[in-house]
Amino acid sequence: MLYKLANQKGGFQPARYFSIDRVFRNETMDATHLCEFHQVEGLVADYNLSLGDLIGTIETFFRKIGITKLRFKPAFNPYTEPSMEIFGYHPDLKKWTEIGNSGMFRPEMLAPMGLPENVRVIAWGLSLERPTMIKYRIDNIRNLFGHKVDLGMTKNAPVCRFETAEEEEQKQ
Repeated sequence: MLYKLANQKGGFQPARYFSIDRVFRNETMDATHLCEFHQVEGLVADYNLSLGDLIGTIETFFRKIGITKLRFKPAFNPYTEPSMEIFGYHPDLKKWTEIGNSGMFRPEMLAPMGLPENVRVIAWGLSLERPTMIKYRIDNIRNLFGHKVDLGMTKNAPVCRFETAEEEEQKQ
């Protein structure tokens, strides 16, 4: 995808890519872990992006769904530097819960793609289940899936919607 972006007719143009998919992981199930989860993945390729752009993108995403207590912790990922884990505070569990991972693609990963030197790529993978736990104050992730799901809770839960830019400005 980045190679195609760099070598398209007319040259590089900034772009954003997003996907939501299921991820399988060899995990022991407990209150905050499942063997599979859904992940929102995204990347932005543009000129002169910074770590501040990455943090701002993630903060904006979570703020729009009502999660504002976030922490970023340095992490290691083989293809990004710097890399960060993202944590959200769960008020009922009274702890910071990992809700994502992120980073900036390393320059040596981008060079073979043929991207201009000042193009940077920020990327992230964010959980859907754990932020849902925080937003709706669910204390056990297993209550979201499987045969023990309370269908009444699902049926009666309010719809989560993103505010438009105009609505957000009116609040400020």
